Amino acid sequence: MFSMKRDVWQNWSQTVYCHPEKIHYPKNIDDVIQLVTACRRLGKSMRIVGAGHSFTPLAATSEWLVSLKYLSGIAAIDRAKQSVTVWAGTTLKDLGQLLYDEGYAMENFGDINAQSVAGAISTGTHGTGIGFGSLSTQVTMLTIVTASGEIMDISAKNTPQLFDAARLSLGMFGIIVKVELSVIPTQKLVAESYRTTLEHCFNNLDMLLDTNRHFEFYWFPYTETVQVKILNNAGHNTVKSTGKRAAFKKYVIENGLFWILSEITRTLPAISKRTSQISAMSVPTGIESGESHLLYPTPRLVKFREMEYSVPAAYLPAVLNDIRYTIEKENIRVHFPIECRYVQADNIWLSPSYNRDSAYIAIHMYKGMTFQTYFDAVEKVFQHYNGRPHWGKMHTMTAEQLENLYPHFQTFLHLRQEMDPNGIFLNPYVKHLFNIP
Repeated sequence: MFSMKRDVWQNWSQTVYCHPEKIHYPKNIDDVIQLVTACRRLGKSMRIVGAGHSFTPLAATSEWLVSLKYLSGIAAIDRAKQSVTVWAGTTLKDLGQLLYDEGYAMENFGDINAQSVAGAISTGTHGTGIGFGSLSTQVTMLTIVTASGEIMDISAKNTPQLFDAARLSLGMFGIIVKVELSVIPTQKLVAESYRTTLEHCFNNLDMLLDTNRHFEFYWFPYTETVQVKILNNAGHNTVKSTGKRAAFKKYVIENGLFWILSEITRTLPAISKRTSQISAMSVPTGIESGESHLLYPTPRLVKFREMEYSVPAAYLPAVLNDIRYTIEKENIRVHFPIECRYVQADNIWLSPSYNRDSAYIAIHMYKGMTFQTYFDAVEKVFQHYNGRPHWGKMHTMTAEQLENLYPHFQTFLHLRQEMDPNGIFLNPYVKHLFNIP
């Protein structure tokens, strides 16, 4: 184990900064136990950081910051149970390849693969597909180091109540060191992207949801244009690999050209509407096939701020229409498309999809552009429809509001108090968010 003193830490989007007293990099479980023991003895607090892909200050601290980047790789494989245990610091990108090498795959993935496994499940990271839950639903056991420095295995069989809380706990129950995941045999998928209208998309939502394994769409503000993305099992219908052409579209068109447009718009915000219209006309279309872990993620090289809320799935058209009305009525300067995805209901206490099939709607603003007016206006729409915020994305919810949205909110906090009575895994942000003294 080694540590660095008074280094500056920042998140991926360069919107959250902090100056930890120390940044620790444990290399094994014994190192983690020693850190927790020392932290408790010295009266310090610590926060655990993965890849820094949260837009909120979940990891920010002036005391100890702990990175699990060296706890990486596959720890065990149970082929009879079809489960794989991985070290918590493993990135989703590495996990996809490691599983593929062993003949396995995740049943679903997010559209970004830079996060660590522990960070992804702790914040409710999700992909899309009404038949699939978030990544946290694929967890079958967690191994954590508790505030007392003990190792604890948490599963539905051994500790069912704690399991429903700990699978999405924002790092407040202990340090996750290993994660057991349910996996499926490796599979090829066919990905298709095409352009249509918002009206056509709304009129065919049920069909798109029911006939595709994974479905999402992006609406471009100030236009009628929607980009639809679908993923399905390839079976015997694999298409000719598009290889370099697909990479060109993802990196040059969706990132390079969009970055240039965004930079111009940052200096001339008044052209935001026109930029959105140009982007809508440039929607990449086509079909490609490949291994699932290569097709799920989309390169995200353009820096931005993001807010994402989950609403009951049936509300999506109404929510998006209200957002559209708000943008046009207030003449909000935004050129980023609005991302819409679907996630199956689950029973995880702090999951935005708790007990309801959900539509996730994400809004973005290019880094360096004014965002507060836009985010405030759209957040009111989300909240009107009983929206629950993605824990890793920007929002202004209070503990009182959150308690009204999550039936197990207080029970979660009671369990947290039992697991960490001295609050060594807290920081000012989570204390304020959950109204913890």
